Amino acid sequence: MMITFNFEVHQPHRLNKEIKASENLFDRYVDKKLNKEIFNRVAEKCYIPTNELILELIDDYDFKVNYSISGVFIEQAIEFNEYVLDLFKDLVDTGNVELIAETYHHSLTSLYEDEEEFINDIEMHRELYKDIFNYRAKVFRNTELIYNNRIAKIAKDLGFEAIFTEGIERILGWRSPNYLYVSPDNMKVLLRNYRLSDDIGFRFSARDWDQYPLTADKYAIWLAATPGEVINIYIDYETFGEHHWKESGIFEFLRYLPYEISKYEHLEVANVSEVLEKLEPKGEIFVHEFSTISWADTERDVSAWLGNRMQIISFEKLKEIGKMIKENKDKLGNKYYEIYKMYKILETSDNFYYQCTKGLSDMDVHNYFSHFNTPFDAYACYLNILYDFEYYIKQLLNKENNLLIA
Repeated sequence: MMITFNFEVHQPHRLNKEIKASENLFDRYVDKKLNKEIFNRVAEKCYIPTNELILELIDDYDFKVNYSISGVFIEQAIEFNEYVLDLFKDLVDTGNVELIAETYHHSLTSLYEDEEEFINDIEMHRELYKDIFNYRAKVFRNTELIYNNRIAKIAKDLGFEAIFTEGIERILGWRSPNYLYVSPDNMKVLLRNYRLSDDIGFRFSARDWDQYPLTADKYAIWLAATPGEVINIYIDYETFGEHHWKESGIFEFLRYLPYEISKYEHLEVANVSEVLEKLEPKGEIFVHEFSTISWADTERDVSAWLGNRMQIISFEKLKEIGKMIKENKDKLGNKYYEIYKMYKILETSDNFYYQCTKGLSDMDVHNYFSHFNTPFDAYACYLNILYDFEYYIKQLLNKENNLLIA
């Protein structure tokens, strides 16, 4: 049985709650002070200690992990804490760490009717991996594991060997997520084992969980007893030290996990590329666009971002602005790149996630990540920025038209 440990590393550019009086669009719309504060807090609690620990585990146990790191995270690491980025570089240099590609801006562009924005976001991320890590990823994971047949085909056409998504019963039926599959276009599909992943990601600190406390030896027993050929564990990297604080024992769990796994001869911790080399697909995964899946919330669909009227209005308005920007690229002149960059930042999925109005435990997770008091505040802020951004662009275009007439 092969086991892959995969970590999503992402921090969004959080937006200002009130628009600033600045001609610089980034300063006008992005809360740089808050982003720096949060990034460095999480760096001290999670990124630095976890990266240092995994470097030790690689030395001691030949441990292997896989990271998907968003472009907006890397931007903030460069600006706010280069030591974090240096540690990721050190991890990649060990040869035991594989990078998984994703969208640069952790965006919802895969849900656009036009494929251009999605492809652009992927290619931007590819170039960033090349520039920062001198690395070309073989495997792709879409934002929040959003997946359908169309997305798999686009990734295959871009040259990726495999794509990750959620291993849910809705697409598997009686089958197990613990095998390699293919899409209708013969793209290899790796499936996240959400139960074993969420045991760490969500339930580790839950004192009312009947399996609390989760220890490394107990978890290794579960892995060893799981049937199949590959178990893909995929969690947010902030699980370590941020979502579950140091006091919870999460670092001790990670520290002793490789040792406990090594007790079982049939378990092998691997990189995702090794899975592709050693395993053959066991069947086809078919996901129509109308049944798009993700790893978010109870429904595991796209309702976390597009499940209410506020989110849909925001999404449609953003696409409308994007169309205007591209149609007027030449007229915007030197300002185009600044405007387009801001547009890409506004595409980040977190902006829509904050506007979710679901109830019960799903809403608790949304509230945890949001810097707004309510989803309605998030919606008002985002729409205010969109309309201000649109007005700013139209003013520039009017000036350009007046100059041409004169």
